Amino acid sequence: QVQLVESGGGLVQAGGSLRLSCAASGRTLSYYDMGWFRQAPGKEREFVAAISLSSGRTAYADFVKGRLTISRDNAKNSVYLQINSLKSEDTAVYYCAADKDRRATPFWYDYEYWGQGTQVTVSS
Repeated sequence: QVQLVESGGGLVQAGGSLRLSCAASGRTLSYYDMGWFRQAPGKEREFVAAISLSSGRTAYADFVKGRLTISRDNAKNSVYLQINSLKSEDTAVYYCAADKDRRATPFWYDYEYWGQGTQVTVSS
């Protein structure tokens, strides 16, 4: 079983950038495909990005529009989410998640393991 811990969130001005990290322990991430999701207050959890750790194939939500990049570092057993040109609507708790069946889907219910989340707040 894998444990996930997110970090890198914070308060940032609109137009700025953040790099979120998701560190795994307990098992190597090569067993999983990984996803990032976010949840804003009063809204449902939504898909942000996913990456296949075997092929490197990535998938992004439509709203990303080139502002976000998901990546991995197998040596560090970590996954990252680079967010550029931050907007107020990006304010949310960001979660990383692991899918043991390696589907890299946009559906939160396909992911078995979740971190505790990291808060991103964008001020306008």
